[in-house]
Amino acid sequence: MAADLGDLAAFVAVAEAGGFRDGARASGMSASGLSEAVRRLERRLGVRLLNRTTRSVVPTEAGLRLLERLTPALGEVEAALDVVNGFRDRPAGTLRLNVPVSAARLVLPMIVPPFLEAYPEIRLDIVAEDSFVDVLAAGCDAGIRYDERLEQDMIAVPIGPREQRFATAASPAYLDRHGRPNHPRALLDHACIGGRFASGAVTVWEFERDGEIVRIDPNGPLIVRVGTATDLAIEAAIAGIGIITLFEDWLQPHLDSGALEPVLQPWWPRFPGPFLYYPGRRYLPAPLRAFVDFIGRPRRAA
Repeated sequence: MAADLGDLAAFVAVAEAGGFRDGARASGMSASGLSEAVRRLERRLGVRLLNRTTRSVVPTEAGLRLLERLTPALGEVEAALDVVNGFRDRPAGTLRLNVPVSAARLVLPMIVPPFLEAYPEIRLDIVAEDSFVDVLAAGCDAGIRYDERLEQDMIAVPIGPREQRFATAASPAYLDRHGRPNHPRALLDHACIGGRFASGAVTVWEFERDGEIVRIDPNGPLIVRVGTATDLAIEAAIAGIGIITLFEDWLQPHLDSGALEPVLQPWWPRFPGPFLYYPGRRYLPAPLRAFVDFIGRPRRAA
């Protein structure tokens, strides 16, 4: 009951994307070609793998079990074929990265353009989200995370700034109306623009000064999804809705322009910068190896 490798790959593409159209975008195949490949695979196996409706495509129980086994197996096949890359003058192929929105905004813009210029035969496929996911299960080669969210069995390589700060700010007009807090606990009497993670948890604001750590639960008129709606939070702060806490680099242009004013600056906490992380395998796909080597090279500041 041997199945065609292409049909198996088509099934995985559709199942992971949740539809034929999105699967076509991810795989580079046509939606009709994917549909025919899945039908062919189901006929060969004698079992339905996908439940199809006009609104969604969802794996059946049999499809889920097959997907669980196929995803790592196809990854190994891809890695085996990638050995040929070692005989090329320049590595080629697709490198899939799962990164937080903050890294896509603050870290990758300084790295991606020169990397793609150095390796024109590599295609970067970047998924920016703030959910904590298993990068391998998500079909990615590597991810970017901060130290507290790294998995223990992964290799971690520094990428981007080695130290960052969270900054707190508000519009001058808001502070003129409501006063300028001189201690983090004073924020409890202010309108704060909060954030919510994909898990549903609301962000806790942390401040540090001379060894004293203060954590507060912000309260205010606006809560936004961390990462994906951050620009809305910034615009609300500029409009005078309340006080915001965010990566200093993200707020810096607005601090420089005067649209936002620093708040509690001596209390801004520092934390280690992000890491590129990937499985501790003896063999790395050539595009990932090239990327790891590239971020380890010293480069001139822009």
